[in-house]
Amino acid sequence: MLFLGIGAILCFQVPSDSASAQGSEPTSTPNAAGAYITVTYIEPINVRAGPSSYDYPVIGSLPVGGTAPALARSPAGEWIQISYPDSPNGIGWVYAANVSLSASGLLPVVEPPPTATPAVTPTINPTYAAALQAVPTLTRKPTFTAPPPLKLPTYVASEAGSTPRLQTGWIIVGLAVVGFLGMAVSSLRRR
Repeated sequence: MLFLGIGAILCFQVPSDSASAQGSEPTSTPNAAGAYITVTYIEPINVRAGPSSYDYPVIGSLPVGGTAPALARSPAGEWIQISYPDSPNGIGWVYAANVSLSASGLLPVVEPPPTATPAVTPTINPTYAAALQAVPTLTRKPTFTAPPPLKLPTYVASEAGSTPRLQTGWIIVGLAVVGFLGMAVSSLRRR
């Protein structure tokens, strides 16, 4: 418990000079522990009100090569809390992958600040909700009806006294003979 109390006192020190309280730019002056961050990303980075890109708004930015005193880190170590005089409480958060830290093992772990409550809570219009509710209909369930019996076709033998017809097989044989003769004549002409 003693370590938590000392860590809380060191993390939340009020700036003593009036210039830093009036919103001057972060400088390379290290804090009491001597840790500071330097922006190593190729573009200016955002300073946020808390350790998340989704839950906290952007409160400012730091230029490439800019420095600021490092105060603490998030529980997962992905965000670093810095002294940022332009924010309302003098504290900001930067993403750790975008900066280099002078003393990585010396920063205390702090819990993130609470997220802002949205001004308007989205609700569903009860009239629209009632219109979209499915109302079951009272109908009978379908029943099984047996199909009609299957009728198999029956073939009748041809009558003996009918006129004789040319069989399909004879037509095929005749065409094959004509084709063979045509092939023989064409191969003899080539020679």
